[in-house]
Amino acid sequence: MFEVSTEILLFLMVAGFFAGFVDSIAGGGGLIAVPAMLLSGMPPLTVLATNKIQGLFGAATAAFSYARGGHVDLRKQIGPAAISFAASIVGALIISQLPTDLIRVVLPLLLVGVAIFFALQRGLSDTDRVRRMSPLIFNASMVPLIAAYDGVLGPGTGSFFMLAFVSLAGYGILKATANTKLLNCASNAGALLAFAIVATPWWMTGLAMGVAQIFGARLGASLAQKIGARLIKPLLVCTTLAMAAKLLWDLI
Repeated sequence: MFEVSTEILLFLMVAGFFAGFVDSIAGGGGLIAVPAMLLSGMPPLTVLATNKIQGLFGAATAAFSYARGGHVDLRKQIGPAAISFAASIVGALIISQLPTDLIRVVLPLLLVGVAIFFALQRGLSDTDRVRRMSPLIFNASMVPLIAAYDGVLGPGTGSFFMLAFVSLAGYGILKATANTKLLNCASNAGALLAFAIVATPWWMTGLAMGVAQIFGARLGASLAQKIGARLIKPLLVCTTLAMAAKLLWDLI
């Protein structure tokens, strides 16, 4: 029934739980899930495809939890989510046409920059700030750009959405996290649709990890809503730096 043995499946489900927990708060769940799947013997392209299956469950659960807590209006985000969905499909379908080697070199540096921004930025809280970009321009530029990247590679997508919402849309940390989960859910769904065509996901294994992601995401979103920026900011900095270190290590 499953593509892996029972022991490996349990290992992957534990990884999925922790990935869902971390991702629901600060993004970066792929830092946990992707290496775990690679250790299980999955081919790299299958890993990317299967990661979208299990990640979709966690992002959807977190988005619903934040919406239920009143931190994001899902109806108002339907448009941006649709853009994110479409852009990630394009990114996943044209991955072979892009200089991904160059992206892998530049990406760790960008992630370090994101971590430094959140670590040194004073006054970051759950309170909204001055908006530097209108919703129309934001949805037409930053949303498709980041979502397309999620279709191409993926690591750091949540961090980039967070940075955009905080620095350009003027959102507070908690509100930015809530909106990030919805758009990340849409980009996961779009990329999964594309990968289902060009790759061979391990569906049953991905679904099992997705169930574990649900529980991890519910716990993480609950804690984030109770503690807010005091939890989100340090975890965001740590996970972003960890992703950058992992990507740099892979280049060596």
